[in-house]
Amino acid sequence: MENNVTLSDYLKDRHSTPVAQIKDPGPSQSELEAILTSSVRVPDHGKIAPWRLVVYRGDVRKTLGEQFLKLSLESNPDMTETAREVELGRFTRAPLVVAVISTAAPHAKIPEWEQVLSAGAVCLNMIMAANAQGYVANWRTEWIAYDERVFPALGIKPGEKVAGFVHIGSSDFPTPDRPRPQLADVVTYAGEEQA
Repeated sequence: MENNVTLSDYLKDRHSTPVAQIKDPGPSQSELEAILTSSVRVPDHGKIAPWRLVVYRGDVRKTLGEQFLKLSLESNPDMTETAREVELGRFTRAPLVVAVISTAAPHAKIPEWEQVLSAGAVCLNMIMAANAQGYVANWRTEWIAYDERVFPALGIKPGEKVAGFVHIGSSDFPTPDRPRPQLADVVTYAGEEQA
């Protein structure tokens, strides 16, 4: 996000860059730390931080792709070459990927649902924080967020869930906007008569 763009203008035009259009360079360590610091400034009832982050960059992304392919082949040994390449490149599409992991659990005062929503807020904050640093980002899940066979390789502990994998990098691709809902289709005003 350029410095002369107001937050209001940014939010009116906010969109995600397709993962296929994300490339090097990625954020430096200091830029990444700024992104992560902003990412965790979210609503968090009870101040319990019901989430944690795992950063995947460098060669570990290729190693994970090999693991994704191995597990995919167990389920579908007749995968096409194109499908195999997709699995190998799942985490190398962007210079870095950050997992936002929900650690939501029963709590005496804080409903689990609120904890899960807080993890989702981290994902959105991360996209906006990456944009503020001049990078593009995309929030994905895909099958790897739901298949517990791959969790140990991803550093996800038993009982945790993936809120999202945020892919961060650069792009010179002009991202077209997609259709957005009309307010009349998604907003009602309580106590007011509807037409």
